[in-house]
Amino acid sequence: MNAVIQQAVPQNPLIEGLERLPVPPTTLVIFGATGDLARRKLLPALYNLAHEGGLPEIFHLVGVSRREKPHEHYREECEQAIRRFSRRKPDEAVLSGLLQDVRYVPGVFDDEAVYAQLAKVLSELERIAGQPLSRLFYLSTAPSFFPTIVEALGRQGLTALTTQTGADGARPNRAAAPSHAREREEATCRVVIEKPFGSSLSEAISLNERVLSVFDESAVFRIDHYLGKETVQNLMALRFANGMFEPLWNRNYIDSVQITAAEDIGIEGRAGYYDRAGALRDLIQNHMLQLLCHIAMEPPASFTADEVRNEKVKVLRAIHAPKPSEVEQMARRAQYAAGHLGGDGVIGYLEEEGVREGSATETFAALRLEVDNWRWAGVPFYLRAGKRLARKVTEIAVTLKPVPHVAFSEEGAREIKPNQLVLTVQPNEGVSLQLGAKVPGPRMTIRPVNMEFLYGTSFLSQSPEAYERLIVDAMRGDATLFTRNDEVEAQWRICDPIITAWEQAGGPLPSYPAGSEGPAEANEILLKGDEWRAI
Repeated sequence: MNAVIQQAVPQNPLIEGLERLPVPPTTLVIFGATGDLARRKLLPALYNLAHEGGLPEIFHLVGVSRREKPHEHYREECEQAIRRFSRRKPDEAVLSGLLQDVRYVPGVFDDEAVYAQLAKVLSELERIAGQPLSRLFYLSTAPSFFPTIVEALGRQGLTALTTQTGADGARPNRAAAPSHAREREEATCRVVIEKPFGSSLSEAISLNERVLSVFDESAVFRIDHYLGKETVQNLMALRFANGMFEPLWNRNYIDSVQITAAEDIGIEGRAGYYDRAGALRDLIQNHMLQLLCHIAMEPPASFTADEVRNEKVKVLRAIHAPKPSEVEQMARRAQYAAGHLGGDGVIGYLEEEGVREGSATETFAALRLEVDNWRWAGVPFYLRAGKRLARKVTEIAVTLKPVPHVAFSEEGAREIKPNQLVLTVQPNEGVSLQLGAKVPGPRMTIRPVNMEFLYGTSFLSQSPEAYERLIVDAMRGDATLFTRNDEVEAQWRICDPIITAWEQAGGPLPSYPAGSEGPAEANEILLKGDEWRAI
């Protein structure tokens, strides 16, 4: 497997500089290895990394899940998943090389015997390699198993490499160490934890305490796949690599910021999770607040993990957590009802299989937040997320203030609108800038036009999946695109009062037809003169 993978030629920016920043020899252990996330995202990401030479010279994959099956059967399932969900047609030699030594450990996650067997498998792989291997434990399971797995790993001694100490007994500061020093570190042990990280502030604090009792914070990678998307990373490049934006990036020139995460699908058989979570917990508390941080953060002193995350925490702490009496003025929720999408009739949320009768879980949530600091005081940040909306789109729209005086005639100036910078995160990743331009002809008539680029056409290559970048970073130990414990807790401090107020208010909720732009009630939180962008 290793010889085949090393023959691959790096083909996208994700892999550039691998010789300078090598990935250490690693064993990746996926808990929940037969689940939907592993099949659709993690295994295809591993294949594409292998195809592009992004995996280390020595790499092993171990799956852990409940169903009994031999290694060979799990290997076949991995191959089927990659063939079905990979963004490129698999190369047979690379695919065979990746999967030839895959191992599988069956059992329930609260059974100590599972971890004892896992320890034997890891020891055998290290014996074959003739050296210690870094261990990356990926928790792709139901959130209730996160503390169970982490604490069992600690009890079985599988995380011993995490707590290396120096001669003075102090733990090394990995974030502060230069990159070349980290490259020469001995094998390490890290854990990747999927969202949701708790369902409330108190749960998040408790989970952090339990995880950090086993792993050092530098070894904990709380994953938010939005941060691995090229457009999100490009937001930092646009802001901090282009002098034209920084003078305008403040309350003097920006009128509002609008972040939308619209989905045209329903809950897709996930009622067991979604009916307990809702749109606020599922998208706004994590993904969308992270996008807000990237928009509003100050330039970090350097682009190291802690410097970047320090600036994001400052943004979150500057957002006022609403009092119960303020929730009605800045937040709205709703549920989708029966409607039409793509010409087909679809059922409402309460008719979805597995949804509780009379459920008051929101499928749409909209907030108006303010970042109370010098740069952003008075600028509204609108966040909107929902299911069964008109189309699938995730975007960030930065609207500049209108020109102070329009000298054109009323007819010519009718279509003049404030400039907008729009970053589309999905489905078509790219950036556009809306300008006012003259329509060809004898009259001075102004109409909005877009200057834009799309990743697929500008770079003539397909953007790598977010999980490809994030898995590589986790193996390297680069936590820049992962959330820190204080970030998670700061995000919950903003959302907790809203959730509490909604739970106390109960239902029934306002509704909106499936396939629509969302509920009319969402307009009630907009400031005068503002409007939602069309979905």
